[in-house]
Amino acid sequence: MNTSSTRGVARLVRGMPTSDGAGVKLTRVIGQPQLPDLDPFLMLDEFGTDNPGDYIAGFPDHPHRGFETVTYMLNGRMRHRDNHGHEGVLVPGSVQWMTAGRGIVHSEMPEQQEGRMRGFQLWINLPAREKMTAPRYQEFGPEKIPQLQSGGASVKVIAGTLGGITGPIAQPATDPTYLDIELPEGEVFTHPLPAGHAAFVYVYEGSARIGEGEAASTAKAHDLAVLTEGGAVTLEGRAAATTRVILVAGRPLREPVAKYGPFVMNTREELMQAFQDFQSGRF
Repeated sequence: MNTSSTRGVARLVRGMPTSDGAGVKLTRVIGQPQLPDLDPFLMLDEFGTDNPGDYIAGFPDHPHRGFETVTYMLNGRMRHRDNHGHEGVLVPGSVQWMTAGRGIVHSEMPEQQEGRMRGFQLWINLPAREKMTAPRYQEFGPEKIPQLQSGGASVKVIAGTLGGITGPIAQPATDPTYLDIELPEGEVFTHPLPAGHAAFVYVYEGSARIGEGEAASTAKAHDLAVLTEGGAVTLEGRAAATTRVILVAGRPLREPVAKYGPFVMNTREELMQAFQDFQSGRF
């Protein structure tokens, strides 16, 4: 791991309001015109509302092939079911890492009629050699997500390693880092990242100064900072209230991407095959 050069901010991207599923209101950060993707990351959605009308219709049955979805719940409860017989409920602080592989049809529906529903869904590409693997889930409740202090920062380790503690999620293909970080005002957090990995910081509360020197920038809530290449990243809380961010990194796949809706393959022919397989019930 190369930590000799500090990462700065290559660019700041603002999330865009959108809706998905049966009309669930979202902020789309990756997968929109300003940032179509960030190899290996295909999409990042933030959802967060106190209004049940924004989420109650949920995400009825829909297919996926060729990539992974990562759902991290901050508030609320979401029940998921799939056509392979898997069912479970995501509660506050829990994570589901679903590998769609060769094909899955699932639903994600609210388990509440009122109250706050808040969290993130991240889509991560799979390499060509793994796109047609068997679907699988990695699911972890809040008690399985390590939380530790790093200086003045409080950090949940979903994937990657911090202070000798490794998060529960493993994916050798992209070797991801996924940290949820709380930073009081003036507190600084520095974390080494593998030199070749694509990385971003998404601020979802407060504001953070990211990087050091001339390459540093301040990002506020709903800003995503695409990080420059290098090693470690340094974050400083800049809001009077606690700043909260997710820090995500992963190994780029550097492969052709052919995507349409819920299917992400390497060629147009593979995309067409995915549609045919889904329509003929082969998922």
